[in-house]
Amino acid sequence: MTSTDTTLGSTAGTAGTPGGTDRRRWFALAIVMTAAFMDLVDVTIVNIAIPSIQREEGASFSQIQWITAGYALAFAAGLITGGRLGDIHGRKRIFLAGIGGFTLASALCGLAVNPEMLVASRFLQGGMAALMVPQVLSIVHATFPAHERGKVFGLFGAVVGLGAVSGPLLGALLTEWDLFGWGWRSIFLINLPVGVAGLVLGSRFITESRAPRALKLDLVGVALVTLGLLMLLYPLIRGRELGWPLWGYVSMAGSVVVLAALVAYERRKAGRDGSPLVELSLFKVKSFAAGIAVQTVFGVALGVFFLVWTLYMQFGLGWSPLKAGLTGVPFSIAVSVAAGVSVQKLVPVFGRKVLQAGALVMAVGVLLYIWVSGHHGLAVTPWQMVLPLVVMGAGMGLIVAPLTDAILSEVPREHAGSASGLISTVQQMGNALGLGLVSVVFFGTISDHLRPEQVGPAFADAFQYALGWVAGVLGAIFLLMFALPKRPAQHVEGAPAPVADGETATGREGGPDREGGPDREGEKAALV
Repeated sequence: MTSTDTTLGSTAGTAGTPGGTDRRRWFALAIVMTAAFMDLVDVTIVNIAIPSIQREEGASFSQIQWITAGYALAFAAGLITGGRLGDIHGRKRIFLAGIGGFTLASALCGLAVNPEMLVASRFLQGGMAALMVPQVLSIVHATFPAHERGKVFGLFGAVVGLGAVSGPLLGALLTEWDLFGWGWRSIFLINLPVGVAGLVLGSRFITESRAPRALKLDLVGVALVTLGLLMLLYPLIRGRELGWPLWGYVSMAGSVVVLAALVAYERRKAGRDGSPLVELSLFKVKSFAAGIAVQTVFGVALGVFFLVWTLYMQFGLGWSPLKAGLTGVPFSIAVSVAAGVSVQKLVPVFGRKVLQAGALVMAVGVLLYIWVSGHHGLAVTPWQMVLPLVVMGAGMGLIVAPLTDAILSEVPREHAGSASGLISTVQQMGNALGLGLVSVVFFGTISDHLRPEQVGPAFADAFQYALGWVAGVLGAIFLLMFALPKRPAQHVEGAPAPVADGETATGREGGPDREGGPDREGEKAALV
């Protein structure tokens, strides 16, 4: 541990060190795992409640998109900066600030008096998550010795899987139960007792740690990224409602100029102080550049699918939140099972072909879903959706688990941590872009003036149309994957060390946080 680290609570000696015997480090683990679970659930729990929010609060469809896209955008823009703030000011301090802010933002979401306040609160919630989440594995790294981390990261993997499965179902149950008459608000207010407990217990049990050398923030880079994405997303989301005004096209074109300015600025900053937001030299590695493209486009596909899927089931088919939430369970289970098999059994033997098979299998599932929806019409049942959802989930599981390792496999060891953080960031940015595109590929096919009897067929047709785009995107992903390395990372000379038990390769700028330990930022990406 570095000289800046402190012991757990008031205990001196070895108790607060990674090699110590203080059992309170397990309390610290439970606290940060709960915070990670809270964030993971909050990403998925909202989708299932969106139709209820729209009906009860009179939110427009563009505001519905911002409720989900705003969180993803703020989360993506702040991820790298959140990790860097933890390095500089202390991971415990920034984690507590993040969980406190996340709890406050959750309260504001639950108490929102209008859709505008809810959208603003979701932006704040995403920004606070960006402070909280990057510290989670950093705190684990500073608290546990190397021989215990495999078991700890295995627990994190279980938490990630549980969050993916339980989010939509928990959102459906909370909305359906209407606790205390809160309705959809309970999906946010449930975070309050959890957040307060995490704040109080975290201040007592979590070890403080910092980076071994001084680092600098790249606030200009963050501002340019955020501005560029807003200039692109805002016209996409509002354009249909406003009749696609000229300023919207100017703004989208201007976003390209802003992002080009970001590239120029980051290049100068790298030469000046070696601490850019984006390490541009990484894009000289063919597999990394292609992998970033895959991750971004895959995020777009998922952003489109999950939102239109919810709208189709609840608006188009008229299903309750609970019925819609239960329908998604086979999909989540298929993702978890396929992800485990792909990493443990398939990728070591077949390499890149597993990811490409995943893209094709998921595309087949999407096409099958289009057929099922069209064949059965508004009379379709959850049981008739099981097959396409299981096929889609299996394909997604073959992609999500090994994709990060494939992207990192040819990245030089000293840049592995920065590369991992960038992967997580572009995944969230792609998701935000996909949510923005819903206004084009879904709402763009629906008339503004529908009679009640026309709503179901219109939403079903729009769902099928949007899924056609998703299938096309998956085909593009399949082609992009040819630029990924054919074999796992351990077969590439000079590449990062192979990933195991949730850890990623070592080395970032200043090296490991402490002797013998893997790089903090690389570990962080395994969770995000």
